[in-house]
Amino acid sequence: MTIPMWMLLGFATWTLLLLMATVGVYRWARILFSNVPIASFRSDRLEGEDWYRRATRAHANCVENLPVFGAIVVVISALGLDGPAVDDLSILILVARVCQSLVHVCHVQTNRFVAVRFSFFSVQLACFLTLMVMAAWYGA
Repeated sequence: MTIPMWMLLGFATWTLLLLMATVGVYRWARILFSNVPIASFRSDRLEGEDWYRRATRAHANCVENLPVFGAIVVVISALGLDGPAVDDLSILILVARVCQSLVHVCHVQTNRFVAVRFSFFSVQLACFLTLMVMAAWYGA
């Protein structure tokens, strides 16, 4: 398995871990220990403590970007595109994603923390675009 494939698997793993460790723990603790009905957690509005709402959005951000990274990895794998640059960009995507999620969940979102979070997101976008250009160039 290639480094980009490992990083895609890591991205998917992070997405699930983030869900289980934040949203899952919050909901199940309330269901099991506070007699909150399981159907009371609505998907059409954010409720709960601030960190829980941030965790829900951080997880949604992962879900939104996972297919993008997946599509890129499928294309570069199908093309046989590899090398240190591809590996480094793929690793950077996962590292930036984890950092973005942690900043989102662990800190109240002041202007400074939003800027840091956006910086990590921008790193991912730059890596996505670079890999896409490399794939287009290589596949042409």
